[in-house]
Amino acid sequence: MQKMKTKYLVYAAVAIALAMVTSRIKLFSLPMGGEVTLLSMLFVVLVGYWYGPGPGFAAGAAYGLLQFVIEPYFFTIPQVIVDYPLAFGALGLSGFFHNSPNGLAKGYLVAVIGRGVFAFLSGWIFFGAYAADYGMSAQMYSLAYNGSYLAAEAVITLIVIHLPPVKKAVEYVKRMAV
Repeated sequence: MQKMKTKYLVYAAVAIALAMVTSRIKLFSLPMGGEVTLLSMLFVVLVGYWYGPGPGFAAGAAYGLLQFVIEPYFFTIPQVIVDYPLAFGALGLSGFFHNSPNGLAKGYLVAVIGRGVFAFLSGWIFFGAYAADYGMSAQMYSLAYNGSYLAAEAVITLIVIHLPPVKKAVEYVKRMAV
């Protein structure tokens, strides 16, 4: 049991570190804001895929808190909670697919949708005032802003994880991790 716990912590720490590094690599920025990074959510999703939802949620929340420390953007404590530990913690939803056929792709998609729900709520509740600049309702603004960068990164990542060498590498690492 202790060996597995240590192995989980090491793999999760490496995944979070890779997520932090790749989150700093911006592929492009979108017109309304938001940036598409180099597969940064994938590394956090992998923790859930390897170990299940509990460790996935913990890794996601830890990653969210690190994102807050590195690049804090906040107005209120509730906004910080929704934007960081809850939104990134939702990436742990991938863990529900850790033993499923094609589980990484399914888990990644569900995880990004989960993160998107929290991002949408935050945009609507806390940042809805910016909607007037674009002539939109707060809900449409939040959906357009958050949906654009999340969908773009999701499409890119789903393409990458379906490449045969990447699939093979991910499965190899999963066997080593568990």
